[in-house]
Amino acid sequence: MAEHVILLHGIWMRGITLLPLARRLRAAGYAVETIDYASVFAGIGPVIERVRERMRAIDADPVHLVGHSLGGVAALQATRGIGDLPAGHVVCLGPPLRGSAVARSLARIPGGRWLLGQSAAPLLDGLDAWTDARRVGVIAGCLPIGVGAVTGMLESPNDGTVSVAETRLDGIGDHRVVAASHTGLLFSSEAADLTLAFLRDGRFVAGSV
Repeated sequence: MAEHVILLHGIWMRGITLLPLARRLRAAGYAVETIDYASVFAGIGPVIERVRERMRAIDADPVHLVGHSLGGVAALQATRGIGDLPAGHVVCLGPPLRGSAVARSLARIPGGRWLLGQSAAPLLDGLDAWTDARRVGVIAGCLPIGVGAVTGMLESPNDGTVSVAETRLDGIGDHRVVAASHTGLLFSSEAADLTLAFLRDGRFVAGSV
């Protein structure tokens, strides 16, 4: 039976944005599904529970998670400290694991907190260090195309929305930076190849940083 991958999108996005990556993963032999969720109106709490339920229900081992942006945050929180889930790796694309400077800037302007909705807390505060045994790989972008780069609210290097520094979290197994913008990570052949390598081996190719 094919190994299974669950894909999770970021804030203000829908599952359709993950189609290019899903096609690459299916072409490599993985069974792939996308979980859509209301990132603003419901936050990541409900999708965390849905991910756990799906992982327990899927007749496959391992079951991997791949999340873009906020979806990467949700993927880590779904598996953190939970011992009855099937084995598998987690890949995060452009995740604001240490919180988001863009989100903090939005929260300070009128109506900005409303734009973040129920996902404000993880975006403003970030996550604790990763201490679980499950292997996690992070792929960050360094092509600064996006609102964060234009307004100067992000330190360099960044992908226009999330800085590379914001994607680094203590305890993460492997980290790689590619020449892509935040949304461009979903269409990047290099990011897709790195994702496949990590799902297969639990690490990126030689030279990962």
